Amino acid sequence: MAEQPKPISPLKNLLAGGFGGVCLVFVGHPLDTVKVRLQTQPPSLPGQPPMYSGTFDCFRKTLFREAGFGLGKKLQQKHPKDVLSYPQLFAAGMLSGVFTTGIMTPGERIKCLLQIQASSGETKYTGTLDCAKKLYQEFGIRGIYKGTVLTLMRDVPASGMYFMTYEWLKNIFTPEGKRVSELSAPRILVAGGVAGIFNWAVAIPPDVLKSRFQTAPPGKYPNGFRDVLRELIRDEGVTSLYKGFNAVMIRAFPANAACFLGFEVAMKFLNWATPNL
Repeated sequence: MAEQPKPISPLKNLLAGGFGGVCLVFVGHPLDTVKVRLQTQPPSLPGQPPMYSGTFDCFRKTLFREAGFGLGKKLQQKHPKDVLSYPQLFAAGMLSGVFTTGIMTPGERIKCLLQIQASSGETKYTGTLDCAKKLYQEFGIRGIYKGTVLTLMRDVPASGMYFMTYEWLKNIFTPEGKRVSELSAPRILVAGGVAGIFNWAVAIPPDVLKSRFQTAPPGKYPNGFRDVLRELIRDEGVTSLYKGFNAVMIRAFPANAACFLGFEVAMKFLNWATPNL
């Protein structure tokens, strides 16, 4: 297995992850809206043109994911130069999924509500802050954090797959005698894009359940995701768990390729500009 790059500081992880998030937003954000709309609209309704939501939630997601992954790696290393096994990389990725849940759940809840109201003909919420305010007034903090368990079920295993696949492909693509840090931009793009596909292959079913649960009227699913799962399979079959598959996969490769390339470029710049940080 090719040598992994030397450990980097959490601050550099954070900054580079943020830049990767910006790249992901510019390349892939519009199709994320299509994904949520496909997952939440009733099957009897015709398709509607997608509505674009704010991009800040996507930036935060990647930023905190990258920082969480760096922390997960650091916790498993007895020595800074230790090379982690693939199961350890998977565990580090899963920690990043846990790390993001507290940030992601409110944003996902608000984003989904704003996206589906466009197809309902009603305008209950005028924007992100208005939606958060009304949710809190009606349901308290639990209303804002509705869907936390499903967000964990989606992000923890998917993030583990995401980062493990990326590191695995980088090692495969590294020529013998070369270091991973010397990997060319096209190979980083392919590794990041394929990692994004693997991530969403794991994440789509719980993401469908999460979107349905977070946009359902109060009290519709008293037993949580189990009720959503039963209803979905009963009414629409097992394949309904992969609603939005095409939109997700069209988005996954270019968006995550751009994300990881942005991360690697930013990391190289930070290592050059601040070698002692």
